[in-house]
Amino acid sequence: MPSAPPGRTGPPGRSAPLARAAVALAFWVTMAGTTVPTPLYSLYQHAFGFSPFMVTVIFAVYALGVVAGLLALGRLSDQIGRRPVMATALLLAAAAAGLFEAADSLPWLLTARVLSGFGAALITGAATAALLDLAAPERRLRAQTLALAANMGGLAGGTLFSGILAEWAGSPLRLPWTVTLVLTGIALIGLSAVPETVPAEIRAGGIRLRFQPLRIPADIRPAFLRAALAGGSGFAVSGVLTAVSGLFLATVLDLHNHALTGLVVALAFLSTAVGQLLVRVLPPARTLPLACAGLVLAAALIAGALLTGTLAPLLLGACVNGLATGTAIGTGLGTINGGVAPERRGETVSTFFAVLFSMLSVPVIGVGVLIQATGLRTGGVTFSAVVAALAVGVAAGLVRRPREATGAEESGTPGPTGTPRPTGANTAGPSAALAEEA
Repeated sequence: MPSAPPGRTGPPGRSAPLARAAVALAFWVTMAGTTVPTPLYSLYQHAFGFSPFMVTVIFAVYALGVVAGLLALGRLSDQIGRRPVMATALLLAAAAAGLFEAADSLPWLLTARVLSGFGAALITGAATAALLDLAAPERRLRAQTLALAANMGGLAGGTLFSGILAEWAGSPLRLPWTVTLVLTGIALIGLSAVPETVPAEIRAGGIRLRFQPLRIPADIRPAFLRAALAGGSGFAVSGVLTAVSGLFLATVLDLHNHALTGLVVALAFLSTAVGQLLVRVLPPARTLPLACAGLVLAAALIAGALLTGTLAPLLLGACVNGLATGTAIGTGLGTINGGVAPERRGETVSTFFAVLFSMLSVPVIGVGVLIQATGLRTGGVTFSAVVAALAVGVAAGLVRRPREATGAEESGTPGPTGTPRPTGANTAGPSAALAEEA
């Protein structure tokens, strides 16, 4: 495995800090645009007259768009370059924002969410790979941390500024999107400071679109599935919080505050980032058991909030769920990084995130059906019980697992220098591992 990403054409120059800042801004803005709708769903529901179930569908089509984009376009920046792919992602984000701002019916919202999903899929691979390309070999971990901060910071920042604007500024269904469009324009201009790091001879080969195959190497399959199920369960909870937090606050707590809705979801995303960072310092053998325990506790807290109609357990549950989700995701990426050959790593990471985003979208629709049939409290408590049961099942599998099946998961394989590779080293997202593949 090389010590530098495959796209590197030379050492970082003096302009590298500005270029990294521009890439991080593009990443942040694109991801922020995907969560701007979160505090606004109740307003759209009132304006267009659709049901709580349809709110969950609007959210789910975004996640499905991400899965399709990752599998079909995840390697596009390796073929045509980082800059054009990042620019395309920003243009898709701008188109989605424009559709949201002009929306006068449900189809507009659904189309905008699909575009947001494609934009998020493109920027995740291209921006993370670009940040790794622009970093010196000894600073790659710092580059991954910057990618993680831009990714999760964008998800948290979008819902926060949208909620604040919707609550205390005028035109709540217009102004957040105007701000998003302005930020997207600034990010597009900033890309002019980013050098292209994919060699011209590679870019000359053109586009070769094909779906990334979904495969799990047999030697890490048990560890992969445990981490994917745990991380996917946490993703599902985050998806439900994103889709129906506003409904819960308004109907159960009688709190009609869009900024508070944004805060609940922002806490979940920020905690997910912290959870991924924790994997770097926790003993590898304890990360997944702690994640499972956190998922059970988070489910109990969220169910308690629903049953008692109190805010504090909901806020704490969002934080605990984020920490557990991030820890499970970091564990899964560490397992892939330490136990899969470089030539198979890309497809394994794609499979991992396809599972996560599928579990982000499908259960959300199920919760929408439950809410429609039984009400918010019953549907939410039932969902929380299912998440807790799944986490307990994963934990039980950890207790029963054969000792010999945990070698790569617990200790990692040697890194380029012969020292053990820390589990969870790739915590920035799917493309952090993809960038190391060649």
